[in-house]
Amino acid sequence: MAEVHYLTPEGLEKLQAELVQLKGPAREDLAKRLRHAIQQGDLSENADYIQAKEEQGFLEGRIQELTQILNNYIVIAESTAVREKVEIGAHVTIQEEDYPPETYHLVGPKEANPSQNRISYESPIGKAMLGKRPGELAVAETPNGSFSFKIVSIE
Repeated sequence: MAEVHYLTPEGLEKLQAELVQLKGPAREDLAKRLRHAIQQGDLSENADYIQAKEEQGFLEGRIQELTQILNNYIVIAESTAVREKVEIGAHVTIQEEDYPPETYHLVGPKEANPSQNRISYESPIGKAMLGKRPGELAVAETPNGSFSFKIVSIE
């Protein structure tokens, strides 16, 4: 059975746009580069041809990956309802000991971007948060050891 991918509406839109870009303009540009490199002659020592073929492999691999994701996804609906416990799609404010509170958006792995406070529900912190309620303590098991934090609020 295929893996289900959780995406926000914005993440879905970005992946769809990327797929259109890769299948259209990116493929066309690469095809032009390949034709030009082939016209230069001896392909065994043609650096432009070798580089273009490598890029073609990466491009086609990314197209396959995006197609697989977009064939089996669930959109994480933004809810205005009050959330009683942490679930995928929630904005969760946590606080670790004496540090200031931090707010994270719990998303699927394909959209995770810790620098933008978007963390995967599969990450150590994401796993520790799931199912918790405001006021509860969560313990994250990381490669550097475990640490605990309090769920301050859920939006």
